[in-house]
Amino acid sequence: SDQLLNRRGSTWKQLDEDTRSHRSESNIPDLLLAHPTLIKRPVLDTGTQLKCGFDDKTWQQLFN
Repeated sequence: SDQLLNRRGSTWKQLDEDTRSHRSESNIPDLLLAHPTLIKRPVLDTGTQLKCGFDDKTWQQLFN
């Protein structure tokens, strides 16, 4: 779940410090449901891997 969490966006920065500092694997799904813009995009499910966010080198390797 933490892999999906975008901590660079404005939504993350607007959350209160308590919410940001007390995130855990158990509460991240609820946080993402409450604030969908916290989901790091794009999300790619290759069938064997889950890739979140864009990294040119990684995506080139996946599609070449």
